[in-house]
Amino acid sequence: MTIFPGRRRAALALALSGVLALTVTACGDDGSGAGGEGTEGSGKGKITFWDNNGGVRTDVWKEIIADFEKANPDIDVEYVGVASKEVQSKYDTAIQGGALPDVGGVGAAMLAGIAAQGALEPLDARIEGSSLFGKLNPGMVESVKAAGGQDKLFTVPTSASNGVLYYRTDLFEAAGLEEPTTWSKFYAAAGKLTARDENRFGYTIRGGAGSIAQALDAMYGQSGIQSFWEGDRTTVNDPENVAALEKYAGLFKKNTPAADVNNDFTKMVAQWDSGEIGMLNHNLGSYQDHVKALGTEKFRGIPNPTLDDGTRVMVSNPVDGLGLFSSSKNKAAAWKFIEFAAGHASNSKWNKSAGAIPAHTEAARDPWLQEAEPTKLAAEVLFSGKATIVQLPYYLPDWNTISKADNEANFQKVLLGSMSAKDFADALAEQLNEAQAEWKSQKK
Repeated sequence: MTIFPGRRRAALALALSGVLALTVTACGDDGSGAGGEGTEGSGKGKITFWDNNGGVRTDVWKEIIADFEKANPDIDVEYVGVASKEVQSKYDTAIQGGALPDVGGVGAAMLAGIAAQGALEPLDARIEGSSLFGKLNPGMVESVKAAGGQDKLFTVPTSASNGVLYYRTDLFEAAGLEEPTTWSKFYAAAGKLTARDENRFGYTIRGGAGSIAQALDAMYGQSGIQSFWEGDRTTVNDPENVAALEKYAGLFKKNTPAADVNNDFTKMVAQWDSGEIGMLNHNLGSYQDHVKALGTEKFRGIPNPTLDDGTRVMVSNPVDGLGLFSSSKNKAAAWKFIEFAAGHASNSKWNKSAGAIPAHTEAARDPWLQEAEPTKLAAEVLFSGKATIVQLPYYLPDWNTISKADNEANFQKVLLGSMSAKDFADALAEQLNEAQAEWKSQKK
C-alpha cells in the first residue's frame, strides 16, 4: 500500500496532540499547545489578527477593527492580511516556528490539520459564557465541530459561502436560452454561447488553485450520488462520478478559454467580469465583484444546477470561522475581539460585503440579505431541506493537502488530456481511503 508522507505527518501530529492534552491536564496548564505556552493576559494591550482572505476582505476587516478599537480603547489590533492560497503554509510555518497570531481566520477545510497540532484553543466554554451563546446558526456550529475532528469547537463560525452558478442574462436572452437551472440546460448553453473565432465562450472553468472542490461539486451534482463514503470507501471514483467528471472536463478548450487551465478564483472572476463568457461557477464571495463590474441587470447568481427530475445534490462548502490560538499571551483580549467580530453588527457587515450567509442568527435576518439575490437563494436552498448535501471530510487532517497540493496538478492533466478522469478519480480515492483509515485508527 502506498504511504503518503503528508498523512504520516498528520497522524503523528494527531498522536502528539493527544499526548500534549494529557500533559496539560496533569499539570493544570491553561490548554496552550503548539507555538508556546499561552496565558489569559490582562485583557488589554496589543493582539495580532490574521485575515485568511487578505486583500479581498481587507477593507471590511479594517472597518470592523476600527469599530472594535473604538469600543475597546485599551486594545490594539494589528491586522495581517494573508492571501487565501498562502494561508495553509503560513499557519504550518508559524506552528513550527512558534510565531502564531492571537486570532486568525480558519476555514473548515484546514481546521482539522491545525487543531491536530494543538494550535487552537477549544471555544465551547467561552461561547457558553458569552453574548454569542444561542445566537450562532446550529448547522454551521455542527459543521465546524465535525470539521475539527475532535468533537470540540475550535473556531467561532462566521459565514457560509455556497457554490453559485453565475450567468450572463444579457447573453442568454440574446441567444434565446433558458435559465441554466439543470445540468442539461447548462451544457446546452455552454455550447450555444461559444464562438471561439470571436473569443466568446459559454463557460470559464477553474483549472488552477482551488479546482478540486469545484470539480467535486460538478461530479456529485451530475451523478446524484448522495454520500461521500460507502462504508470505509469513498464514492469519488464511482463510475457515475467518473462519467460526470469526463463530461465536465470535456468543456475545457471546447467551450472555455485555453488559459482556464491556470485559473484560480481571482483570474476566473476577473475574466468573467470583463469578457463575454456565459457562465461561471464560484461561491457567494464574488457577488459584489460582479455587481461592481456588470451592475445587477446583466447577470444572475442561482444555485448550482439540478438533475432533470429536480434532484439537487451539492457538496458542502467549508464554513469560515475565527480561531483563538493556544499560544496567545493575551487570550482575554483576543476573545473579546472574536466575540465582537462574530457579533450581530460585525457579522452582518462582513457578510454583506462578501455576499455570504451570516452565522449569527440575527445578522441572517437583516434586510440586506433579501436584497442580495444569490445569497437569498443560496440560503433558501441550504435551509429548505430540499437539497442533499454531500459532506466532504474536512475532519481528515490531510484533507486540505489531498484536495489542493496533491491533486490540483492532476486535475490540470485531466483537462489537458494527459490523464484520464478514471485515473484521476482512482488516485484521489486511494489517498482518501488511506486517510480515512488512519483517522479511524487514531480515534480508537
